[in-house]
Amino acid sequence: MQSQLHQYDTGIFIWSPLRALMKRKGANIVARDAVDVLIAQQEEEATALTKQAFNFAEHAKHKKITKDNILLAFK
Repeated sequence: MQSQLHQYDTGIFIWSPLRALMKRKGANIVARDAVDVLIAQQEEEATALTKQAFNFAEHAKHKKITKDNILLAFK
């Protein structure tokens, strides 16, 4: 079980704030590995959105990813 947890642990997203958010939304009891899987999914989504936003910025010959680039990546 412990090795499965570490496969999701990349250290980019912080566990405690996400767990606090889940608790505020009514999830009083949540397994740690469930939070780890959610964090891994968030990291994958953020990575994909960032890559797409970077492509938009690059296409516009910009060095900086802007809010508009991120919003376009969501579409």
